[in-house]
Order: sequence, then C-alpha cells, then structure tokens
Amino acid sequence: MKNTPEIMFESAFAEDTFKGLSSFPKYLLSKYIYDKKGDKLFQKIMDMPEYYLTSCEFDILQQNAENIITSFYDARGIDLIELGAGDGKKTKILLRQLVETKADFKYLPIDISQNVLDELKDSLATEIPEVNVEVQQGTYFKTLERLAEYNTRKKVILVLGSNIGNLNHEEAVDFLRNIAHAMREEDMLFMGFDQKKHPQKILDAYNDPAGITEEFNKNLLVRINEELGGNFNTENFMHWETYNPETGTAKSFLVSNKKQQVEIKNLDLNLEFAAWETIHTEISQKYDDAVVEWLADESGLSVDKSFGDKENCYKNYIFRRK
Repeated sequence: MKNTPEIMFESAFAEDTFKGLSSFPKYLLSKYIYDKKGDKLFQKIMDMPEYYLTSCEFDILQQNAENIITSFYDARGIDLIELGAGDGKKTKILLRQLVETKADFKYLPIDISQNVLDELKDSLATEIPEVNVEVQQGTYFKTLERLAEYNTRKKVILVLGSNIGNLNHEEAVDFLRNIAHAMREEDMLFMGFDQKKHPQKILDAYNDPAGITEEFNKNLLVRINEELGGNFNTENFMHWETYNPETGTAKSFLVSNKKQQVEIKNLDLNLEFAAWETIHTEISQKYDDAVVEWLADESGLSVDKSFGDKENCYKNYIFRRK
C-alpha cells in the first residue's frame, strides 16, 4: 500500500477515508454513509418491518407526548435543539403537541446532511407552519461547541433514533459530558436508547432479507468512487452483521469476498485486500437501565425519568445536569 503523508486532503471525508483504509484492521466512519442516496436508503431502512427501532420510538412519543411536553414546558419559552434530526417524522409528534399547548418555542434541527435539513424545513412549512424553525448543518461535535450559546432560556436537547448507539462507551461518555457542560440546571436532554433484547431480533434489524442495509453500508464505497476517484467494485464485498449479547454491541462489516486491489486516485492510495478481509463500517450499541445510569453518572448527568414501549424494546430518557 502506498502512503503519502504529505497529501493535502480536500475534505474531512478524504482525510478520514485515508486514515481508515490505511489502518489495520480497516474501517470507515458511518457518518459518511449519509449523502443524498444514503439518506433515502436510511428512510427505507426505517420503514422495514425488521427495523423495530423506528416504530417503537414512534409509539413511545405518540403515547406519551403530553407527559413529555409537560416535562419540557417553561413559561419563558424553550429552545428545542435536535442533534441528528433526519426527516423529523418522529419529532413532528412533539412539535404538534407543543403547538397545541401554545408553547413559546424555537425548533433548531441539526444534521450532517444539508439535503435532509432542506427537506425537513419544507415539510414543516407545509405540515406545521406554526413552527419557528432554524436549521443548522454540521456534525454533533461541532454543534456541541455552540450549544452553550443558547443560554437566555431553557433548552431541551433531543437525540432520537438511538443515534448514541453509533458511539462506543468511551465516546458516548465524552459526547454526553460535552452536552452536560453546555447545559444549565433547568435544561434537559431527551435521548433514545435501543435496549438489549433477543439477539436474533437485533441481528434481523441490521441484516434484512431485501438487502437494503447492505446497500446502505456499501454506499460508503460508492461515495469513495464518486468523490475520491476510487474503483471499488461493490459486488466484490458482502455485508456482514455481528452482535455480542454480553457487551450489547452490534457491528457491521463489509467483507472482501476475494483477493483484490483497489485504487483511490484522489488519495494516491493503492489498497490490497486479502480474501475475507474486513472493513468495519458501523457500530450499533444496545443498552439497559444500569448501563444508561452508568453513562449518565460518568458524564455529570442524572436520569430524571424514562418512557418505554410495552415490551421495553426501546426507551427514551430525560436527563438533567447534576
């Protein structure tokens, strides 16, 4: 493999791709799956019957919207800040309830995908025009630097879809600690956590028979081809999912099904893949109450209350700063 340390990277995507594919074992960051095509594929995933996370959280929000908004409410108004907003389908349940209660609020959805944000803003203008919305494009960690600036009234930070599951425990503590530092005593964090459950149910959610999740993961290779001059043949890789019930960690891999060479021209990178060599693409962490409370304690937060579906497949927790 040809390494060129002096290379000037044209983007964070280029730099992270170079680092990941120059490592052993190889990896790619899952956040880069979400371009225009990746966004549409993820929306398909959320509609799959096997992908229980969306329907469970949707039901939790529908059944508990009034209680949740009562917890959020502040007579002086609130800033509702959502990290990783996506298409906002579930958030609209809470937005409608806020409008119905005549709450004074501003909605600030943040996402890495400008395409998704544009679609969300347009849909809100049609479906819930009363919402005062201000979209912001950026990554979680860039956004965290700006959170503390919202300090004139209560802020409620939303992280739905168990997006925290894309981080290992050390990263999750760091993420939550940064949020806690940006919070004041009256602020709240409302976050979804997928719960530990029958291992097969988890595997099925990330290994659907229609192959949508495989195409979703392979979109990383497609992006590298299109944006960085790669020549990956996606047919030479298979998607493989694992789940460790002890740690609660589901992992996604792309596995080279043959010995092959891949060139990425813009990175001046030539890669050798052995047969059955892997690229780690995604982590999806699962939790229980004890782990969530440990994460909170390590991060300077405390669990205020939680809302679960009837089978406790999924839970949304409200956290406050200690």
